[in-house]
Amino acid sequence: MHITELILEGFKSYPVRTQISGWDPSFNAITGLNGSGKSNILDAICFVLGLTKTDVMRAQNQQDLIYKRGQAGVTKASVTVVFDNSDKDNSPTGYDHCAQITVTRQIAMPNISKYIVNGHKAQQQQVQRLFQSCRLNINNPNFLIMQGKITKVLNMKPAEILGMVEEAAGTRTFEERKDIARKTMEKKQRDIDNLNQLHLKEISNTLDELRKDKRVYLEYQKATRDLESTERLLCAMEWTEYHKQADEARKEIATNAEAIGRVEGEKEKLEGEVEVSQTEKEKVVKARDKEMKKAGKATELEKKIREIKSQRAEAQAKAEGQEAEIRGEEKTIRGFEDELKKLEQALQVKEKELEQVTDKYNKSKEAHDSDAAALQQNEDLLQTLLTGVTAPTNGGGGGGYMGQLSDAQARLVQAQTHEEQSRNKLAMQQKELKTAQARFKEVEKEVGQGAKNLEAKKAELVKMRTGVTSTRWSEDEEKKLETGLQEARNAIRQSQQAYDHYRSNMSQLDFNYTDPGGSFKASKVKGMVAQLITLAPENHKWSTALEIAAGARLYNVVVQDSETGKQLLKGGRMRKRYTMIPLDQIQGRSLPQNKRQAVLRLAPGKAIPALDVVGYSQEVAAAMSYVFSDTILCADAQTAKMLAFHREVLSRCVTLEGDVYDPSGTMSGGAAPQGSGILVKAQELVAAQNKLRESQARLQHLQAEEHRVEPVRRQWKSAAQTLEVKEHEIRLLEEQLAGSNASKIRAQVEGIQKAIADLETELADAKTKQNSAKADIQRLEKDMAEFKDDKEGKTDQLRATIQKQKTAVQKKNVALKITHKDMQKAQLEHDDLGKDIRASHENIASSQKTVEKLQRKLQETQETLKQFDAEIAKDEDRLKQEKAALHRFDAEIEALEQTIAQHKERMTQFDVDKQRLQHEAQTLLAKKKQCKQAIQSLEKRHTWIPEEQHLFGQKGSLYEFKEDLESLRQRDAELRTRTSKQAKKVNTKVMSQLEGDEAKEADIKRKLGIVLNDKRMIESTIADLDRMKRDTLIKTWEKVTVDFGNIFGELLPGNTSKLEPPEGKDIMDGLEIKVRLGAVWKQSLTELSGGQRSLIALSLIMALLQYSPAPVYILDEIDAALDLSHTQNIGTLFRTRFKGAQFIVVSLKEGLFTNANVLFKTRFRDGTSIVERTADRTGGT
Repeated sequence: MHITELILEGFKSYPVRTQISGWDPSFNAITGLNGSGKSNILDAICFVLGLTKTDVMRAQNQQDLIYKRGQAGVTKASVTVVFDNSDKDNSPTGYDHCAQITVTRQIAMPNISKYIVNGHKAQQQQVQRLFQSCRLNINNPNFLIMQGKITKVLNMKPAEILGMVEEAAGTRTFEERKDIARKTMEKKQRDIDNLNQLHLKEISNTLDELRKDKRVYLEYQKATRDLESTERLLCAMEWTEYHKQADEARKEIATNAEAIGRVEGEKEKLEGEVEVSQTEKEKVVKARDKEMKKAGKATELEKKIREIKSQRAEAQAKAEGQEAEIRGEEKTIRGFEDELKKLEQALQVKEKELEQVTDKYNKSKEAHDSDAAALQQNEDLLQTLLTGVTAPTNGGGGGGYMGQLSDAQARLVQAQTHEEQSRNKLAMQQKELKTAQARFKEVEKEVGQGAKNLEAKKAELVKMRTGVTSTRWSEDEEKKLETGLQEARNAIRQSQQAYDHYRSNMSQLDFNYTDPGGSFKASKVKGMVAQLITLAPENHKWSTALEIAAGARLYNVVVQDSETGKQLLKGGRMRKRYTMIPLDQIQGRSLPQNKRQAVLRLAPGKAIPALDVVGYSQEVAAAMSYVFSDTILCADAQTAKMLAFHREVLSRCVTLEGDVYDPSGTMSGGAAPQGSGILVKAQELVAAQNKLRESQARLQHLQAEEHRVEPVRRQWKSAAQTLEVKEHEIRLLEEQLAGSNASKIRAQVEGIQKAIADLETELADAKTKQNSAKADIQRLEKDMAEFKDDKEGKTDQLRATIQKQKTAVQKKNVALKITHKDMQKAQLEHDDLGKDIRASHENIASSQKTVEKLQRKLQETQETLKQFDAEIAKDEDRLKQEKAALHRFDAEIEALEQTIAQHKERMTQFDVDKQRLQHEAQTLLAKKKQCKQAIQSLEKRHTWIPEEQHLFGQKGSLYEFKEDLESLRQRDAELRTRTSKQAKKVNTKVMSQLEGDEAKEADIKRKLGIVLNDKRMIESTIADLDRMKRDTLIKTWEKVTVDFGNIFGELLPGNTSKLEPPEGKDIMDGLEIKVRLGAVWKQSLTELSGGQRSLIALSLIMALLQYSPAPVYILDEIDAALDLSHTQNIGTLFRTRFKGAQFIVVSLKEGLFTNANVLFKTRFRDGTSIVERTADRTGGT
């Protein structure tokens, strides 16, 4: 397996994708100047092979491997190496089927790294196993010789040289196995110590304890049996009581049904009487109708009048709608006209602004172009003076002084011509102005009269505006009031939704009742305890503890007095059962001062009274004292236990998790309560309710304000409408004046005057240009004369002038760009105003058409109304005459209707009574259902009830009821408390544990023998590993020392070298390098020259490489201290002794890289490394 392609991107000095292809499977060399990136190629290969030590790659951390540490926009480094895998015999394990293996490693900022093998993401260990299987172990890199390795070898001690031989021999495996064996043996020894010192002692003590626990367990079993018999008796009594309550409910339901039957009978009787009265009424109505038919056509007239009035009401509504539409359209038109006027005024302002900006831009551009032309002329002049070659100018003339002189003369002639043309145009415009002014005098009187009328109207408008202002109301206040009302209504709707949402999620906090009537006052009902508590955010952590401390009292209802509570319970029709806390009867208690001080002293910062955590109104302080009493909240169980049983405190304590420690000795805890967090949720509900109340109060305030200012608002609206009409009249008058002939003539005069002003400006500019041209001619003639006398001084002066001109042109160029942007912006705004004006004209025309159409329809509707009014008046006169004789029938009908109304009122009261009785029946049914459910629950939990229920209450049986239910419940609770205390002390598994521990004691003794035997076997294994390591090391040393001498002899003919243990020591103590030059064995390497020492180190490294061959070798400047001939020998050595291996060598010496089959040259250009490939030794590319 060898490298065929390397791709770098963002790695060190290779910021862009660099693809290095054409690697030779045998010998490759890399050369280049220092700092050109040649060693970075080797670092990249090591990077892909999985090297984790960044210092080997000459970097402090992974960020140093990214181009310029990611500060040049490159935040990722990627290196890809493509390996040829055609040699299946040496292929990595699991990759025999792949012709190529592509491995990519990527790192990205801040600390992201990943590997990709053949397009699939891989782990680092997987990549390292891949390379280890083909002898490329990056953690033991004998194939990698980086810079400085030669020097390290020369300075190695005997033990370190032995270490290199061990790496080549692979005896590190034996050391690893020995370490594993030693660790296993240490663990076995610990097991032996534990078994000897702890287990036997613990078991022996445990056996004594278990025998004591056995006696306690037997006592606990007796108490449990007593509790079980009591619970069975209690269950029997409760079952019997529920049956009794169910029977009573059944009887009350029957009584209630009879009452409902009586109410229904009375109601049916009244219904019959109502029906009789209705029949009599119908008879009288028929008699009256018959009389009406005899008397005339009253019925037909009434019907006709009703129909006509209905039609008139529809027409009136239609007319009012049309009038409203007309007013709306007229108001819209006035708005459009106001907007149009503002737009036209803005357009006039914008046109002037555009004209000013354009003029400013033209002047700036002219000045800039002039300076630029002068600069160009001076640069051309300087070029001509320095080179003697005349540069062509933009005008086509020659360069130098003569060219500039010719240009100045041409500008003079052009300015004179422009002056003459401007004078002619000015004379023509002045003549036209006189004619236009004469025409304007003829119509000036007409213009003056219209202007006077307009001024009079405007004076009236000012007075009307003053009148509108004096109403002490304005459009802003009107808008503010309307907006405030709308926002308040929206806020109420949003707050109501939020309140309903929280309330629906906390149904357990619902407390609904109906007003019992009488002297009941809702203000005396303070609410549920949970809703009366405020909990600061920093105290939310105590919510669970507070809920446990309060218990069921958290859902009690606080009332002002006991009478209010009685009224609610009797007539409040509540859907659930509630417990009332009357403030005039309840007596709570708080933590005494001496106990408070004791808590602060014993547990500072870890405990606090519950009443200090919650917030509440002083009005309900007694109820809060009753709910929380002297309970203390503790941060942990240890503090709670200590305070609860301390003689100075002896108060109930609750932990953050809800565990309760009572001074009586009971403790409770375990899983979190089901309602955990209800206090925190209640805070959200209260906050939503307060927000809703605030929104309602704000709306009420705004509505009161609206009612207070209603007279002022009506006055303001009337004045504002009159003002709108007057403003419309003024706009029409202004339009008439603007469209008159006089206005047009005046506009013509103003246009001619503006043209004359422009021509006078152009005339002045032409004179200025003439003067400038004449001055330039004089200056150039003077410069030509001075240049003949002082050429060098004139040239320096010209250079200084050019530099100043360049600076001035740059500044004017910046100013010109800014002015151009301002002109473009003004042009865009001007165009937008034009579009808006056209749109306003279209809107006004459309609205006017709509108004005309609506006015025609309104006129038609008003004519119809007049016709209806005349017809109704005529028919009502006729009807009045017809009804004169019908008063007797009407009186009789009225009396019958009163009787029917009284009967219906009594029937309504019967419905109310029936509804009340039905509600009571539902309550009784619910009670009966609850009893049945309780019975079913008892029978489900206690399957023995059906079989033994016939014995319940019988004398002499196990279920004889000798005491009442409450006494039995109290005795059951006492037994539960006693057994609960015993349960905490009793070991229910004592019997099995006693038997198990006795068996465990025998098992431990057996395991001890097994562990001792394992320890002896491990010690034997370590001795075998030491012997195998020595044999392997001696074999490796014998081979390496022979190759060492042969390689050194090839590099330095006539000489040899070897490895041998230090004098008087064994091979396991280390190895030394011995060198023979000629016939003399040197005593020390210090006797050798620097080049000879480098050859010695290189020969040793090559011998080690040859012993444990790898498919790829990476060498970085190993020939740094060698001369040309020796480097050539190294190249020959690579070819002869390492056939089948691929060498990648970095070198600066030609003697080495000329032996390479492929040479890569690196260069550094523009901060980036570049690689070029040379395919032969001659340097041809």
